[in-house]
Amino acid sequence: MTSKEIGKIVKFHRKQSGLTQKQLADLAGIGKSVVFDIEKGKETVQLNSLLKVFSVLNIRIDLKSPIIHLIEKDNEES
Repeated sequence: MTSKEIGKIVKFHRKQSGLTQKQLADLAGIGKSVVFDIEKGKETVQLNSLLKVFSVLNIRIDLKSPIIHLIEKDNEES
């Protein structure tokens, strides 16, 4: 998935939620320019800021990896 695709998803969810960029930024505790950057697909957005926006919009990330089972096994043994 590209940063532009992520931006489109965020913009769609924001609009469906009836939020302005400023309202979303305020709810996420970030600056309005960060929301603008995310929606424009800029690659310089901090992961923490993106995760805050995802949380407000109820967007879940599902990471997939061919070796994820090794991490899960390690967690079980800890």
